[in-house]
Amino acid sequence: MTTRMRRWGKIAGILAMTAGLSACGLLKLPGSGPAPDIYELSPKNTFDENLPKIDLQLVVEEPSSARGIDTDRIALRPSPLEIKYFAGARWVDRAPRMVQILLGESFENTGKIVAVGRQSIGLRADFSVKSELREFQAEYFEAGGHPQIHVRLNVKLIKMPEARIVASRTFDQIEPASGKEITAIVQSFDETLGKVMRQAVEWTLREVKARPSRKSGD
Repeated sequence: MTTRMRRWGKIAGILAMTAGLSACGLLKLPGSGPAPDIYELSPKNTFDENLPKIDLQLVVEEPSSARGIDTDRIALRPSPLEIKYFAGARWVDRAPRMVQILLGESFENTGKIVAVGRQSIGLRADFSVKSELREFQAEYFEAGGHPQIHVRLNVKLIKMPEARIVASRTFDQIEPASGKEITAIVQSFDETLGKVMRQAVEWTLREVKARPSRKSGD
């Protein structure tokens, strides 16, 4: 028997053994487990009726974030110095990307602005919204393990084309979760993020209205 034939014989034996172990449940192959449950959050739809109308274009950029948040895994903190993730559950996208999309849709839902887009669309924007997602997790700091949802978003309003920061504010919201199961956790994420987005959107529109646009400076 040639060297090549002996080598292929060993490989075939290993593959057969692997298949047998997998069939018996002794070996778990990558991707062979149950698919995770996928969750998505909703944009904000209700705002102050007295918001100013803005005849301008706005770009909402993807928030920056720490690596522990920059993932599609749903984060939890058992202590201030530790981060973990819920097993078998995922966001529909990476958390910063998901927040960017929801924030853009929330601006559109006000009906108070001409056009809102993401940076990749290439709008000739009058203002850009840069943000940092600093907290986006369920926290289990209280005795008994009852979670609280914590969302903190720092927003900077950038005047274009100068790329100059004209205003900055941090929106921080902590709300108790309605339960310990993952569906209750996700629902509480939706409510907490919604409050942060409403505050951020209303603040942004009022700040934009208070500043001269590129058109008025022509």
